[in-house]
This record gives sequence, C-alpha cells and structure tokens, in this order.
Amino acid sequence: MQGWRGLGDVPDDWGRSVVTVGVFDGVHRGHRRLAERCVELARESGVPSVAVTFEPHPLEVVRPGTRPDRLTSAARRAELLSALGVDEVCVLPFTYEFSQLAPDEFVQVVLVDRLHATGVVVGENFRFGHQAAGDVETLRRLGEKYDFVTDVVPLVADGETVSSTLIRERLLVGDVEGARAALGRPHRVEGVVVRGYQRGRQLGFPTANVESPPHTAIPADGVYAGWLQCIPMGNIPAQYDGARWPAAISVGTNPTFEGVERTVEAHVLDHDDLELYGARVAVEFAARLRGNVRFDSVESLVAQIGRDVVEVRRITAE
Repeated sequence: MQGWRGLGDVPDDWGRSVVTVGVFDGVHRGHRRLAERCVELARESGVPSVAVTFEPHPLEVVRPGTRPDRLTSAARRAELLSALGVDEVCVLPFTYEFSQLAPDEFVQVVLVDRLHATGVVVGENFRFGHQAAGDVETLRRLGEKYDFVTDVVPLVADGETVSSTLIRERLLVGDVEGARAALGRPHRVEGVVVRGYQRGRQLGFPTANVESPPHTAIPADGVYAGWLQCIPMGNIPAQYDGARWPAAISVGTNPTFEGVERTVEAHVLDHDDLELYGARVAVEFAARLRGNVRFDSVESLVAQIGRDVVEVRRITAE
C-alpha cells in the first residue's frame, strides 16, 4: 500500500472521513481494535476510513536520544493497517515545527482542514499537541467545536492492556511468545541479507545474515524457532518471491568464536542452496529455545545446533 506521505498528498477533493490517530508501532492487538472501530464507523457513515501515523517516532523529535526501538517500519505499519480494512494510511512527517502545534491547531490542520473528519477514533491514553497538552477530553471538546464525534477505545486484549512498550519489554528478555500474544502475530525483524563470516556454512548449517536498520527492536540474545520470509522487492530470484521457510534463528555475538558484533542469523531448514545476498527478508520469531552459550568445542556446538533444528522443526510444524 502506497498511502499518503504527509497532508500534501491528500486529494484536494477529499470529502468527509472517519479517522484514527496514533503512532501504531507494532500494530498490536490494541491498535487492531482502533482500526476495526474506525472501519466500522466509516462504513456506517458511508465514508472512507483513514489511519494517521507518524514518522519518525515523536520522541525522536521532542526528546532526542530517547526514541524507543521500532517494532515496525512505516511501510509495514501501512501494510498491516490496510490489511485491517483501513482505506487510506497517512504517514505524517513528525518535525520540530509540527511538534509545536497546539492541540487546537493539530485538530484544525490535520483532522478538519485536510481530512474533514466526521469521527475520530483514539485510544484512551491518547495525547496530542505541543507538550502532549491535549487528551481525550480535549479532543471531545474540539469535536463539539468542529463537528466530529470522538470515539475512545480501550487498548485491551484478553483482559490485558496492550502497549508497544509492553511488547518491547517482552522482547528485551527474549519472551517472543509473550510478544506474539500481544501483537496477534509473530514479531518480525526486517532487513537485507549481507555477507557474514560464513561460519554456519563451514559447520554445515548455512545462515542468512540479516542486517536491520538502526533502532530495530531485536529480541534478547539467544536461539529461536521461527521463519524466514522473502519480501517482494524486485531484487530476489523469482522462485523466492514471497517464500516463507521454517528457520533456526540465532541472535547474538557468536560467543564460541569470541565474536563482538551482534547479528541476526537464520538457518533455513532443508534449504542449504539458497542465494539470498541482497534480498530483503523478514525474520519471524515463534519461540525461544535457549540462551547463547560458549561451547568448549566446535563439535559440541554442531551437536547442539542439530538438536535445535529438531526442536525448530517441531515448533514450526505446530
């Protein structure tokens, strides 16, 4: 989904719409409730639904150096929101100037003048405007002023409040199953396959070394079961386009070889002949098998990898 990159991309003849607003990092199960409610209200009103998100993360602008690791790229967010039925995704460049808008200015510039909102759907913790001065009550008052209805949705799934912060905390300790429960799907790390030290190939377990963008949320060091998926980008062999394979995933510094660089490597089961250098891929995490340890010998490492592969095969088959 291409979406709109800023308010300038909104068509001049754009009519009324129902809008949901948020960072939407992860598009987790709480965010899903927002998007689905937005779509529901839009269909009831016979108008399009729009999701407004921001890039970069607002904290990067208002408090430089404090931005959280990213669960999803802007493109991935748009893809996931579109899959939930949202008609248009508007990615607003979050600049210093934009951060200075007072709550009333934010509503008028974004929701009223350009998107002509008839309804606005937000989470109960929604804050907006300069220094986060606006909250849901502010939005309700402004809705009365500008003729739109504010719908506030609790970000709750299975009785638990879901947040991007919660998911990052789970990933930080390697709890990818807990992250998966909150996201409603496996957490994934996207990147480009680059050449590594090729130690895996020498050991009989070739790996795809995935280089992800800075500030990507990567699970704690360890060995995981999951999948490697090729992202259609036009730079991979046609037979791999969109392919998704079970994989044993290693995150860490390869302590047996006294490595210092933290890497994400995926060994695709039963496919030792893949040529993926330069391909854009996604590593999806299903379950954590163990932590990273330093083995006394290469032979013991190879034996453990063999056991890991058996476990990966069982988990991904389930």
